Amino acid sequence: MNLPPFNIFPTLSTEKIMLREILISDIPDIVEISFYNAKQAENLEQAIEMHERINQDYRNGNSIHWGISHRTTNKIMGTCGYYRGLETGTGELGCVLLPMFRGQGIMTNAMKLAIDFGLYKIELNRIMAITNKQNQSAIKLLDRLNFIKVDDLLNEEVEYEFKSQLKSK
Repeated sequence: MNLPPFNIFPTLSTEKIMLREILISDIPDIVEISFYNAKQAENLEQAIEMHERINQDYRNGNSIHWGISHRTTNKIMGTCGYYRGLETGTGELGCVLLPMFRGQGIMTNAMKLAIDFGLYKIELNRIMAITNKQNQSAIKLLDRLNFIKVDDLLNEEVEYEFKSQLKSK
């Protein structure tokens, strides 16, 4: 396995989006979607503190967290990444998008990039995601990406696991 941190922070892209390192200058634009350990930031200071914790987790080899940005404008639209379990060969994949960018296929593309990175760069054995049973948008996204529901958890949460056909790259 190839665990973080990497010599150069990995940047991934398609024609329309880029997964890149989140800069401190991005934080004011993503306060409303800043989370750490399932707790949402209530203000800019908390969002900055959460960003610093996420960066420390990356330096410790426990996670990798990308900003999702528009490829031509570099404007940040959301975040995605692996947040725990890397050392055991499992990656918990999470994502969040600013409301104004939802419904445009952005997260589908971002998650495909992250899944490929997890499988072929980190060499994960398992990719999983946890969401709330009420979050139909996330459930539809996971279904589209070939995730299968594997468990009902506490607090109305459900666990999904990525089912790849084969590691064929």
